[in-house]
Amino acid sequence: MDLTALRQEYANQDLDVSTTDPNPFAQFQRWFEAASKSELLEPNAMVLATVDAAGCPSQRTVLLKTFDSSGFVFFTNYGSRKAKQIAGNAHVSLLFQWLPLHRQAEIHGEAKKVSTAESLSYFAQRPRGSQLGAWISRQSEVVSNRSVLETKWEEMKRQFGDGSIPLPKFWGGYRVKPTRFEFWQGGAKRLHDRIEYLPITADAWERHRLSP
Repeated sequence: MDLTALRQEYANQDLDVSTTDPNPFAQFQRWFEAASKSELLEPNAMVLATVDAAGCPSQRTVLLKTFDSSGFVFFTNYGSRKAKQIAGNAHVSLLFQWLPLHRQAEIHGEAKKVSTAESLSYFAQRPRGSQLGAWISRQSEVVSNRSVLETKWEEMKRQFGDGSIPLPKFWGGYRVKPTRFEFWQGGAKRLHDRIEYLPITADAWERHRLSP
């Protein structure tokens, strides 16, 4: 299939160093709020990239659940492929694609497990079905067919009954502490705007434009 003629011309708002916030977290919040107000499908969806021991990359979409100046938090099974790769190499990247706005935000950083208390706080807020799902899934392991999962679901449903569902020991969150941000705004004639943030000190960042 030849896709060479498939292209989209970008002609949205410009992005410049002078128009971005000196704080990349504030700039991210500005763009995230714009994506949310635009009613995009799951604006908190982000592509998480990790690498294995041989340096082979893996990517998957996860959901951002909270962020502040300390980092970006997502939750997963600690036995999953992503968790095993993070255990071997904590350096990861996150990519937010808000395509209807002609925007992308890329974040590089180091992932560390959040506290059990923080994982429990979020787990308790999840719908009951999602809590059960966390218990039955041995994420990334081979499963013969879907009926195996359905059977485990019913078993767990009976086991917990109407009582509270505890936090699995193998499930919890990661916080990605950024070491680099890049904000990408699609531009006309493929002259896209790219603004990169790099840390100067623990509390200060430098900004500069990258060539498209």
